Amino acid sequence: MSKVRTRFAPSPTGFMHVGNLRTALYEYLVAKSMNGAFVLRIEDTDRERLVDGAVDVIYNTMKVAGLIHDEGPDVGGEYGPYVQSERKDMYLPYAEKLIKEGKAYRCFCTKERLEEVQNSTVGGGYDRHCRDLDQKEIDRLLEAGTPYVIRQKMPITGTTKFVDAVFGEITVDNSELQDQILIKADGYPTYNFANVIDDHTMGITHVVRGSEYLSSTPKYNLLYEAFGWDIPTYIHLPLINGKNDDGTVSKLSKRHGSTGFEDLISEGYLPEAIINYIALLGWCPKDNREIFTLDELCKVFDISGISKSPSVFDYDKLDWFNAEYIRNMSVEEFATIATPYFKEALKDKEIDYVKLASILQQRTVKLTDIPDMIDFFNELPQYDKELFVNKKSKTNLENAPIMLKAVYDKLSALSEYNHDSIHDALIGLATQLEVKNGTVMWPARIAVAGKQVTPGGAIEILEILGKEESLRRMEIGLDKLSN
Repeated sequence: MSKVRTRFAPSPTGFMHVGNLRTALYEYLVAKSMNGAFVLRIEDTDRERLVDGAVDVIYNTMKVAGLIHDEGPDVGGEYGPYVQSERKDMYLPYAEKLIKEGKAYRCFCTKERLEEVQNSTVGGGYDRHCRDLDQKEIDRLLEAGTPYVIRQKMPITGTTKFVDAVFGEITVDNSELQDQILIKADGYPTYNFANVIDDHTMGITHVVRGSEYLSSTPKYNLLYEAFGWDIPTYIHLPLINGKNDDGTVSKLSKRHGSTGFEDLISEGYLPEAIINYIALLGWCPKDNREIFTLDELCKVFDISGISKSPSVFDYDKLDWFNAEYIRNMSVEEFATIATPYFKEALKDKEIDYVKLASILQQRTVKLTDIPDMIDFFNELPQYDKELFVNKKSKTNLENAPIMLKAVYDKLSALSEYNHDSIHDALIGLATQLEVKNGTVMWPARIAVAGKQVTPGGAIEILEILGKEESLRRMEIGLDKLSN
């Protein structure tokens, strides 16, 4: 068996959608699970839809996602060039070869005629007007410089069968197939034609794509057969749906939330968590395990695990994956990736980021949650003194000022101000005053944080803020409670 070769062939028409990313991931996993090569090819023949900067988006996404290609426009390889527009001159000879063999023909129909046929035919479509033109007429039109496209002669009767690795054997009635255009009037190949030529000349053995391309596959196969080439293994992936507000599902789109890789990253999801989750959208491992690194996926991935059924992109599930990845980091690793968010919330305030990370790590779902959770470290928010009242901690407006003053005095007297000394001081105070620990801790935390819910308790927050700032904030709290 020849070496397995897969290719990811995106069009540079904008951002990288979740569906595109899953295709790239599965192409990568198919190749790597079978010690094959993963190729990146840029398909830019649809000139009207090209978007400036979109090629950079593709490169950046692949790099951040960890899907490193073995061959491509930027790294080269023996099957280049890897950009379709740079291969433009190679397609026409293949189409002309088919004309010589009577398997394709030049179509001189004008746009107006085609529109007229489309509107007057049931179901639309081309009427094969130029399929059997007399050679003299063809020569006359060519001499006159009449624009033309090249179309493939499709079989009119019978059926075309093909086998897909996921969906099994599929049969299509040839009467449903139109004489597809191979070369457009501008000399550029159509998507389908370029795809087949490129895949064959690049030695691609496995073609992975969305199930929406199932109906196009007979067109590809008829081209392979016309040239007498081996047909690759097809792997069509199930649709990815999104949840609608009414509980139904429909094809994943922007109305369901962010569907682009870069957008998900900017929303605070980790690339590794996104890749792990997307791997399971339509593929199931042999056991019930869910957390996989990319290297582990390469070892366990198997085409037989791909489902026929559509999958649903669930943002709650993605949140779970992200939180798991954050929890599994070391505190130092988490502090590093959280640093931009710390800086956003804390401006230039000097705070120990590792200590801050230690109280946030178990409470963070998305990195973008961080600024709102820690903004009080930068500036004490305005708060109502009613926050000092807490039934569970047995605090009220009568005992809160007494507890807070006692904490203030105790911490003022500390010569060493660190986690252990703060802990011992506050726990000792509760024992001394014969109250619950919470009766001491609650007023202290509210005074220094000004928020009911905080990451970390009083001791952690007091330590991170430092002695001077903690005492300053407690003075504000005492003042608030005395009025």
